[in-house]
Amino acid sequence: MQTRLAPEFQDTPEGREAEGILRKCVHCGFCTATCPTYQLLGDELDGPRGRIYLIKQVLEGEEPTRKTQLHLDRCLTCRNCETTCPSGVQYGRLVDIGRRIVEEKVRRPLPERARRWALKEGLPSPLFGPALKAGQAVRGLLPAALRAKVPRPQEAGAWPVREHARKVLMLAGCVQPAMLPNVNRATARVLDAAGIQAVIAAGEGCCGAVKFHLNDQDGGLAQMRANVDAWWPHVEAGGVESIVINASGCGATVKEYGHLLRHDPAYAERAARVSDLARDLSELLPDMLPALAERLAGRIDAPKALLAYHPPCTLQHGQKLRGGVETHLARLGFRLRVARTESHLCCGSAGTYSLLQPEIAGQLRDRKLGALGDACAEEPPAAILSANIGCITHLQSGTATPVRHWIEVLDEALRPGAV
Repeated sequence: MQTRLAPEFQDTPEGREAEGILRKCVHCGFCTATCPTYQLLGDELDGPRGRIYLIKQVLEGEEPTRKTQLHLDRCLTCRNCETTCPSGVQYGRLVDIGRRIVEEKVRRPLPERARRWALKEGLPSPLFGPALKAGQAVRGLLPAALRAKVPRPQEAGAWPVREHARKVLMLAGCVQPAMLPNVNRATARVLDAAGIQAVIAAGEGCCGAVKFHLNDQDGGLAQMRANVDAWWPHVEAGGVESIVINASGCGATVKEYGHLLRHDPAYAERAARVSDLARDLSELLPDMLPALAERLAGRIDAPKALLAYHPPCTLQHGQKLRGGVETHLARLGFRLRVARTESHLCCGSAGTYSLLQPEIAGQLRDRKLGALGDACAEEPPAAILSANIGCITHLQSGTATPVRHWIEVLDEALRPGAV
């Protein structure tokens, strides 16, 4: 793709990066076949190729409009197109650049601005937990649409107290401790069973994805720097093997800290080291298998309940991790089944997308649940498993079948014999 950037973008870091990405695109259109919004809406501008053209026009000096903004807003940033693209176009990074520029040039209506501000400031806020508890207290009185976004209170169980020579840092996250507190504690217990101690660093917080993807990129980068600062004493001391993240959306972001902070001389080197250490929880499973298998020996009897599994986009497309959860849990005796078709497609959660684009998100959720139901038609699953809090809460809003993190199910299987 040939480009002629406008003077305001020439010789800027973002301009150079965007131009390099644009020039890789060969217009093949393979991406449209795997784009969820293109499949639903059938509009070229609601697919990756069309959005690439829109961003190219803006970078070449054409004034964006509300229509431009709408088509970019409708993108889930699922990055399925990156997996499909034969030319290696880094679409996710390009759309971040395009959205930021359009946001500066196109003023949103006040209600939109207020909604987006509330999300980017409210979700990572320390007040989110108390607000959620208040909502849970009156959950039965809430309108159905709002009630679906408020999970029932969850028992979390105990945090392990044993010390181990092997230690990992663990990102607690911003909304997960309040919405699904058992996920972090189950993670710590499973790691403990494998002889690994989970450590949460004082001062760490939101990974930065919420603000960054709502076009408060400066705010998102500030949160990333705060996490680097919180983790660095542990990293520098050499006492931790890795930084473990059990929400794949956060993991995809932390693995990009090195890229996103590469122009910051005070943080570039440390951020790159943090990204190198970042691991999705599933990446530790191969190492943990012997210890976990020993504890599970004779306790999981086949046949046992079938479990459906939805691999999040941030795991399979963002982090390029496919098949690990299914393979390793199967080796421990679990029966997992993914959708026969469309397992690569987004469920519609996509961070704050389900709150900002509820109609499209709802259609994608129902389509995903339908595909999982078809895959388990002969035996309804006891639960649907996933690896990201957004997917879990979004899918749960459309089904009575329990939707859980896979680590919770593994934790429950280990618990009777845990020492």
